[in-house]
Amino acid sequence: MGSLWRDLAAAAANGDAAPTARYEGAVSPGERFDVAVVGAGITGLSTALTLVDAGMRVVVLEARDVGALASGLNTGKASVLQGAMLQRLRAAHPARLARAYVEANLDGQALIADFAQHHGVPYTEETAYSFATSDDGLRTVDREFAAATEAGLPVERVERMPLPFPFAGGVALPGQLGLDPYRLLVAMARAFVAAGGVLLEDMRVQGVHAGRPVELHTPNGVVRADAAVIATGHPVLNRGLYFAKVRPSRSYLTTYRVDGPLPEGLFISVDGETRSLRTAPDLDADAPPLLMVGGNHHAPGRVPSTEAKVQDLVDWTGRHFPRAELTHRWAAQDYHSANLIPFVGRMPRGSGRVWVATGYAKWGLTNGAAAGIRISEEILGVPWRERRPWIRVIGSRTTMPSDLGRGVAEGSRVGKWIAVGWAEAEGRRAPAERPGEGQGVVVTRGGVPHGISTVDGRTVAVRAVCTHLGGVLQWNDAECTWDCPLHGSRFEASGVRIEGPAVHDLPEEPRMPRSAGVKGRSLPDA
Repeated sequence: MGSLWRDLAAAAANGDAAPTARYEGAVSPGERFDVAVVGAGITGLSTALTLVDAGMRVVVLEARDVGALASGLNTGKASVLQGAMLQRLRAAHPARLARAYVEANLDGQALIADFAQHHGVPYTEETAYSFATSDDGLRTVDREFAAATEAGLPVERVERMPLPFPFAGGVALPGQLGLDPYRLLVAMARAFVAAGGVLLEDMRVQGVHAGRPVELHTPNGVVRADAAVIATGHPVLNRGLYFAKVRPSRSYLTTYRVDGPLPEGLFISVDGETRSLRTAPDLDADAPPLLMVGGNHHAPGRVPSTEAKVQDLVDWTGRHFPRAELTHRWAAQDYHSANLIPFVGRMPRGSGRVWVATGYAKWGLTNGAAAGIRISEEILGVPWRERRPWIRVIGSRTTMPSDLGRGVAEGSRVGKWIAVGWAEAEGRRAPAERPGEGQGVVVTRGGVPHGISTVDGRTVAVRAVCTHLGGVLQWNDAECTWDCPLHGSRFEASGVRIEGPAVHDLPEEPRMPRSAGVKGRSLPDA
């Protein structure tokens, strides 16, 4: 099973086209752009659209395809009420910063709604609920209500509601958006190309030289521009040390056909294991909507079984929606900023010509669009006093002691996993039995960890050391990938890089253990 959003795109094409839209384009030798944007997600495309509409020559470089990762795989909630986000912000920062965060998200939400209206992307306006699943969570609900009210949102405090899942009380905010995020991104990409932009898929940026011009290095050659925007979820450059300032978080999404009425609204819990619920279209346009249930977030590579996380969501849904029929399951990954506010602006050591955006804490639709607004204003040279008030507030914030504490805590966890990964790998010496279908194992031969996995009947061995900073990879049994517990880089079973700060693939080992059952192939002796 895969993403509902991708299957909806394929169904809309009636089988006559691939679910991803392809974009024609090429860069001539010596060609120079005003701006090069790395990443065709919500941040990259909203930035690129604004700049091309302002008359700039813009190229978008995407390592995979449009909307391939978090921007096209999320729940599709463009909401300013975001679980317990506002009370966490308010506990760590002044009221003016929390209000600026809200204003930024409102502007991002407005950008999405305006684009959708003018380009035929359907969306619904619904009430968003941040709710407690038990009385123990009501204190968090009260704090969120107070923080949202202080920030100027027209929220209401609601008591128990007649819902099939636990709902002890919550905060409600009307007028939030529910949409298909992949459909939104494809429409944005098409509008960008129609306006004269160049969009190149399968163009992985592996390095950036911040000279005059900025040079973006890819396996297909060098792309040059006066400025660059790194909008890749996690920055693919180590400058600025963002890998130490954000923590990765992976969560799961499932959809179901359900007998009986479905809850109306956009729901997310604030206590216990996260439960995020909404309705979404069925592949059959005449069928009732599907129920979407998401949650069970965790740091990549740090849980014994990702499949158990998915199964827990399925079991929870079955308990509260009897006879629910699973239709889709997939996952998405985002990054949490150590200071709770996304990192947006000029990148350190970028000579003032490289911008970056990251750290949306799973609310990337509104935060990503807001980042596009801010970066576009800076690149277009809007004077500081004429920029939106929230840009000036967020752009002049100071680091708080609690921000440093969160960064130190995550650094300690990373240090632990460096030691744990290498120790566990050393404890499993090659040779190893051939993994069963969908399984992977890390073994050590000659002091080097090797990852051996079997997917779709093919057994492959790769060097199980992350190409970013050398973390030992862990097998993700829900998605059949190799995940790094340090900073969230992920790789296909074959070693091809998927996402995260790593930019290079894993080397595939030419030989594997004879005892693994792979004909004529073995790892060298220690």
